[in-house]
Order: sequence, then structure tokens, then C-alpha cells
Amino acid sequence: MATLTTSAPRLAVPGVLRTRAARKLLLLALAAAVLVPLANARWASGSWPAALTVDLTAPLTRVSDWIIDNRDSHPLFLYFFGHVSNAVVISVRAVYLTLLGLGWAGVAALGALVAWRVAGVRLAAGSAAAFLACGLLGMWVPTMQTLALMTVAVLASVATGLLLGLAGGLSDRLDRALRPVLDTMQVLPAFAYLLPVVLVFGIGVPAAVLATVVYAAPPMARLTSLGLRGADKEVLEAVESLGSTPAQRLLTARIPLARKELLLGLNQAIMMALSMAVIASVIGGGGLGDRVYQALASVDVGAALAAGIPIVLLAVVLDRVTGAAGERTGGEPAHDARTAWASALGAVAVVAVAGRLAGVLDWPGGWSVNIAAPVNRAVDWMTAHLYSGVPVIGGTADWAGHFTTWVLDPVRGGLQWLPWWSLLLVVAALAWVIGTWRTALTAVLALAAIGVLGLWKPSLDTLSQVLAAVAVTLVLGVATGVAAARSDRVERALRPVLDVFQTMPQFVYLIPVVALFGVGRAPAVAAAVVYALPAVVRITAQGLRQVDPAALESARSLGATPWQQLRQVQLPLARRSLLLAVNQGVVLVLAVVIIGGLVGGGALGYDVVFGLAQGDLATGLVAGAAIVCLGLMLDRVTQPTGRRSEKGA
Repeated sequence: MATLTTSAPRLAVPGVLRTRAARKLLLLALAAAVLVPLANARWASGSWPAALTVDLTAPLTRVSDWIIDNRDSHPLFLYFFGHVSNAVVISVRAVYLTLLGLGWAGVAALGALVAWRVAGVRLAAGSAAAFLACGLLGMWVPTMQTLALMTVAVLASVATGLLLGLAGGLSDRLDRALRPVLDTMQVLPAFAYLLPVVLVFGIGVPAAVLATVVYAAPPMARLTSLGLRGADKEVLEAVESLGSTPAQRLLTARIPLARKELLLGLNQAIMMALSMAVIASVIGGGGLGDRVYQALASVDVGAALAAGIPIVLLAVVLDRVTGAAGERTGGEPAHDARTAWASALGAVAVVAVAGRLAGVLDWPGGWSVNIAAPVNRAVDWMTAHLYSGVPVIGGTADWAGHFTTWVLDPVRGGLQWLPWWSLLLVVAALAWVIGTWRTALTAVLALAAIGVLGLWKPSLDTLSQVLAAVAVTLVLGVATGVAAARSDRVERALRPVLDVFQTMPQFVYLIPVVALFGVGRAPAVAAAVVYALPAVVRITAQGLRQVDPAALESARSLGATPWQQLRQVQLPLARRSLLLAVNQGVVLVLAVVIIGGLVGGGALGYDVVFGLAQGDLATGLVAGAAIVCLGLMLDRVTQPTGRRSEKGA
């Protein structure tokens, strides 16, 4: 006789709760149902409660006073910072004297011959023309000063970035630990740490080099880590099966496979170092940056452009050389390479000696061209004809007003209207859904730290500008990057434009932006978009171009249209690079918050500038720390981590 068995009915789980994200949101909602009433009863306020703020003015003032009192006597300054300062000064001076000793002909010949050895005759001619243009603009000596400073700063940035990138690329634990460090280095505005750097090193070259390294090293570190983590696993397994040691696998497989990312990191380090030239001049960097700063102090856009163009030319030359080095897949025999380089350096020496014997080491004064007057006339024309009164489309002032009224004001008003606890919940939900509970905790603590610092409302004002600028940057940047990845012609046409946008000092286009858009938050957003756009375009195009050709060929064989290939193959496979583009867009927009403060953006940017101008370490550094917290929070809510990102990678 068969026995009948009955099983207890299973509790049906709604379909929507079967996903990991839905379960996370349910747990967060249950926690909020308990905690929010308690918080609202204890601190019934829409804005951040005053009882939960901490005043850091007194301790930061004591730190500033201690540094000033002990700078000339404490062993830390005498035997560490002092040696670092001396090494930087000696290195920069050695490079500068070498460049002056070569003379203008020798430097131009050196640039041309290096470009020729790397990429051929066309790039060699372009490099020589770029150096000669610096002389024609009357900026030869300042160009050599900037080139010496940036050579040392870029070398230090690349070395620092490589070490940090190797650590993060080879260890998940170190990668997680380094992310907030890199975020802080890249997001903390230069103006915020200029004052502490000056307190330690004083006004001069060491402070300028250190500030540049702090800003330029993170892209090298991020791209190095990205390249090492994206290495082909099959190649690594094949190398490991041959009995190689971890060091051999790193040198023979991981680093060669990450060559494109390493060279892109070098490119970004060079661009960002050169973009710091003007800011470095504020603390004694000298060179072209000092000329730009002096010209803008007298509202002379033409003179500022004459000094800004050589910065762009230097960046273009270095970008082309590093890019050409990355595209070379093969190499000539070592003996032939050494012979060719020796011959090239010998030719440079001959040119330099000939210039010294002829007494023409310095650029001849009669060979200079003055572009300041026509540029200033062009700026005046733009202000008179485009600012307002343009038929049908309206003037640029109208555009700025509409953007402020329809976008910036509603976003700022909405953020400041929301209760403080609701913003914490939104951030927690976004960060936890795409990451882990640690990600959510970090994001919430970063946002809460802003309130604790007493800068809740100014930070939300800055956040509204950042969100608007990042949205515009990503829309334009991803679309442009897709176009550049799908067309070599578009990519070649965009390269010089991106170089100009990324390397032209922000101060140079600050006055034209104000002339076109007026003073306010809209020109601050425009300046941020112009600065952040090139990095987003480059990283997007690089990621799409590195998609496996076999995957694209398979999609084409199945009859996929170009749009389907992009949406279903290229974008998913380039996910890591796209996420990095988002990250760089966020941090670069935040880096220009200070520039926004100079043109009416207000909020945190103004506080940082005010702190530097008044020597107020507390005001400037606390506002800079709030900007870092904003960057850390935005990074965590836009960068998937943990098991979810590993499955999607």
C-alpha cells in the first residue's frame, strides 16, 4: 500500500524580491522605518542639525602655527622635507641649464630627432615647428623654465603612479585601500593644498613640483591598475604553466599586456601636469604659468593666450610622441637601435655646439610675433556681438540664464529642500544596489562628514553644479568617444582639439567664458565641462577600440547592424573603461570647482579661494575636505564594486 506524503506548502516569494538589488532595498527600507523617526524626533530639521557639527578652526590654526614655528628647527623639516626640497631644486636646475646649454636650435633638433626615431618624419617636422613657434611667440625662456619644471614633475608623477598602480593592480586589498587615497589626491583642489604645501616648503619650485605630482600621479596609478587587472587571463595562465615566478610574470606578461594603458596613463600625467602650470605659478613655479597669471591679473587675454599656446604645443608634442610609442608593435634589433640613437644624439650635439660657436643660444629678439593685440580685438568683438541681441537664438547670456533657471536652480533647490536623512538614504540605496554594504557605508559616511564639517548647504550648492556638469560632460564625451572609436578620421581630427581643451590652462579661457556667459554658476559649469570632456572622450574611445575584434566579427556574421554591435557588444565589453570615464569625469569636474568659485560659482569653490587668499588654513582646507567628501561619495555611487562588478566585467 502506497503511503501518501504531503509536504508543507512553500512560502511564495514575490518575483520582484528575488533579485539581489530588491532585497537590499527592502532591508534598507526596514532600517529606515526604525531609524528615521528616531532621528527626526531628536533632530527635527530639514538641514543638517547644528548639534552634529564640529568646528575645526582652532586645531587647524594650532597646526599652522606649529609648522611656522618649527619649520627652521624641527628634524622633520631639516632632515626630510629639506632634502626633498633640495633634490627637487637641483633636478629642475640641472634640466633647465641643460636646455639652455643646448640652445634653441639644439632643443628643437632634440625634439625633432626623438620624434623621428619614435614615429617618423612627419611628427619630427611637427615637433620642430612646435618648438620654433614657442620662440616666435616670444616665450622661449619661459618655455624652457616650464619644460624643466614639468620634466621633473612628470617623472616623479609617473614613478609614483606606477608604484601605486602596481600595488593596486596586483592586490585587491591594496586596490580598495588606495581608492580613497587616489580620490583625495585627485579631487582635493590644488588651491586647498597649496597653503599647506607653502607652509612646509615655502614659495618656490619644490612646492610647485609637489603640488603637480599630487594632481598628476592618480591617472597614472588608475590606468596602470586597470591595465594589470585587464590582462588576458589565458596568456597569464600559459606563462604560469611554464614555471615562471610572480616577478617574471609581471615583467614578461602583465606589463607588456598593459602597455596601452600605461602609455595612456603617461599621456594623462603629462596633460594634467601641464594644466597645473598656471596654478603652480601662484606659489613660485615661474615659467609660462607666471606669464599667464600676470596677463590675466591685468585682464590681457592676448598676452595670456601667447603664454598659453606654448603650454598646448608642449602637450601636443609629448602626446604625439607617447602615442606613437604605444602604437609601435615591433622593434628593431637592439644593436641597430643603439646605433641609431647614438647617431641622433650625436647630431643634436653637433647642432648645439654649432649654435654655441655662432653665439645664437638665445632666441633672437627680432624673430618674435605679437599676437596679443588681434586676440584682444577678437574678444571685444565676441563680447559686443554674441553676448546678447543675437536674432532668433538669443545671445550667450540668454543661454546661461536659461541653463541656470531651468537646470541649476531646480537641482539646487531640490537638494536643499530634501531632509538631510533622506539624502543619506538615497546615497545608501544607490551605493548598496551597485556595490556592497561597505561601499554604501563609505558613501554615507562621506556625505555625513560634510554635515559634520558644517558645510551642508554650500556643499549641496556645489553638488548641484557638479551633477549638471557631469551630466553634460558624459553625454557629450561618450557620444564623441563613440564617434572617435568608430572612425579613424574623426579620431585624428579630434586629437588636437582635445589636446587644446585639456592642456590650455583654465585661467586662459576663463575671461572669454565670462565675456560670453557673464558671471555666475553657468560659466562655472561651462569651464568644468571644457576641462573634463577630453579625458572622458579619450578613455571612452580607448575602451571601445580595445574590444575583441573576434566578438565584433561574430556579431557582424549574425547580421547585427552597426548600432546593435555598439549597444550589444562594444559598450558591454568596454564596461571597465566606461566606468573609469565616469570616474574621471566626476573628479575632473570637481577639480574645476575652484575655478568656478572665481567666476561666480560660489559655494565651496569660493571658500577654498578665500582661504588661500587670506592665509586661512581652516576655511580653505575644510572646504577642500568637503569637496573630497563629495568626490568620494560620487565615486562610490557610480563605481560598482564587489561580486556584482566582477560578474559584469
